Amino acid sequence: MTPMNLVRIAGQSILKNKMRALLTMLGIIIGVGAVIVMVAVGLGARGQIRESIQSLGSNMIIIMPGAATTGGVNMGAGSFSRLTVEDSEKIAREATLITGVSPVINSMAQVIGNGTNWRALINGVSTDYEVIRDWPTSSGTWFTESDVRGIRRVAVLGTTVAENLFPGQEAVGQRLQIRNVPFDVIGVLAPKGQSAGGQDQDDRILIPYTTANTRLSGRSFIGQIVASAATEGELPVAQEEIREILRESHEVQPGQDDFTVRDQTDLAAAASSSTETMGMLLAAIASISLLVGGIGIMNIMLVSVTERTREIGIRMAIGARGKDVLTQFLVESVVMSLLGGLIGLALGVGGATVLGNLMGWSTEVSPITVAVAIGFSAAVGVFFGFYPARKAAALNPIDALRYE
Repeated sequence: MTPMNLVRIAGQSILKNKMRALLTMLGIIIGVGAVIVMVAVGLGARGQIRESIQSLGSNMIIIMPGAATTGGVNMGAGSFSRLTVEDSEKIAREATLITGVSPVINSMAQVIGNGTNWRALINGVSTDYEVIRDWPTSSGTWFTESDVRGIRRVAVLGTTVAENLFPGQEAVGQRLQIRNVPFDVIGVLAPKGQSAGGQDQDDRILIPYTTANTRLSGRSFIGQIVASAATEGELPVAQEEIREILRESHEVQPGQDDFTVRDQTDLAAAASSSTETMGMLLAAIASISLLVGGIGIMNIMLVSVTERTREIGIRMAIGARGKDVLTQFLVESVVMSLLGGLIGLALGVGGATVLGNLMGWSTEVSPITVAVAIGFSAAVGVFFGFYPARKAAALNPIDALRYE
């Protein structure tokens, strides 16, 4: 019997009992649909995390203070800072794999402008910060190297700050005060949105680090240095180069580093790992429906073998072999599973789209996920249909013909 005839006979057998076949496929439909939705939500979440981390900057490397030990108690990373502006300048001079480097002098301050005030994060940075963070202005310009050297009081505002201090107005050209120090607004940054940690990246003001150091901070040590490598592949080597430069500057040996060097791929790996684990857990829970659906198929196929015992006897009497009967019932089981898988696929894709639109989530249906879901549903049909098919093939033709 040709494969097409087998599929046609399987279809006819399924159509004879439409409601029973639909209820049998229900477990497969729910299982495949649920797996598609869960994986789509998981992939969408991972994509959003990657985009959020990429928004931090282009191949960005972050140098943070190291740990301090007081009275034998380790205070943890970031508790002791020996990073200086000179460290940043030394990295800029000596590093060969760095495309940009900037100190970051952080402080929170109440900002006054246009008759109102707003509390914002103040970042004292260099001109390289624009390239490192891939952060152009939406209006106005960035400050220049001349502004940095001249310790000029110029500021570039994040969109959140600009909207709150100068609502409905052009912020460029306005004047504001940071801790009673007047600054001229020369630019407004393009919006970045939230970071991976949920912080508003646009709620900040950027000023030359020289101005921040002399007029706002006055501290010898700084909280952070950021740099960028030319390509993602050069990040590990560039990080090691920075470590060597800072060890020389701080006169420490490997293993005694009083600083930490990381890049955003570490953050991406950690975030993606957690979402992937959660996605796999949800998919595993949804897959239980496939198992239940497979058991339903086995149950119905066993009933079908009992109902069609006389038909099996007639087929064998006119020349059908045991393997022909086995193949026929196995094809019926697989066709039923595949039909359920296809219906579940359609419902899953539709459900993922609707869920994304209603909840505002990002969803992503992967072709690999579709292929695996359909392949798994076919495998369920083979696995759970084999025993009933084998039982049908093992029937004695004479006993089958006598069966009432």
